[in-house]
Amino acid sequence: MTELLCIRDAYLRTFTAWVVEVRGNDVRLDRTAFYPTGGGQPHDTGSLSWRSRTQPVGEAPVVAVWKEGGDVWHALSGAPPAVGDSVEGTVDWERRHALMRTHTALHVLCGVIWQRWGVPVTGGNMEPLSARMDFEFDPLPEGFGATVESMVNDALAAAHPVEVAWVPRPEAFGDADLIRTKVSLIPEGVDPIRVIDIVGLDKQADGGLHVRSTAEVGRVRVVKTESKGKGFKRVRLEVVDG
Repeated sequence: MTELLCIRDAYLRTFTAWVVEVRGNDVRLDRTAFYPTGGGQPHDTGSLSWRSRTQPVGEAPVVAVWKEGGDVWHALSGAPPAVGDSVEGTVDWERRHALMRTHTALHVLCGVIWQRWGVPVTGGNMEPLSARMDFEFDPLPEGFGATVESMVNDALAAAHPVEVAWVPRPEAFGDADLIRTKVSLIPEGVDPIRVIDIVGLDKQADGGLHVRSTAEVGRVRVVKTESKGKGFKRVRLEVVDG
């Protein structure tokens, strides 16, 4: 099982690890700071470098990261290190930070919509600095795009702290603030549950990476709202510098 360092420290940019398995150009490490695709958040990219008996000096870009059960795999664009080699990983920080800003912006969007209209989120997806999120509106309120953009930007500027906690599963199920995030969809074996709390605004069970304060996000632009059917409305946004 791979130790996932980034869920404890989203700001970790470099790390060392041991190679425990190789399949073609894919490697599994005993620990990693690369975030694997999951929960609507794309994987990190970056590079691995190493020294070994087979390759005195080796380096290869990390182009994809994913989970298989409890194991995290890294796809390399180049020849891999050997099992037993010590490697140093370097995360593409510009991409990582853009995804952290975007993910936090989406939680703020969920928070302001829940507080104003009591409408839950039904799905979403993100790329660095752009994202979409779906809600159970029917129909969208008049002037919704401009209104929600202003509300989100006000919340971002308020510099809400973003805190990470690990909550026992029974406690998470009993927390009314988490019910709307569908905690029950988290696999049975996950205990405790990781919770992201944007203090005073939004609290969700979440395995992704976030900034420390909403002020670090910058601002958002709502670029489009769409109707995807009855009770299914989509908001598309971009994250920009403040």
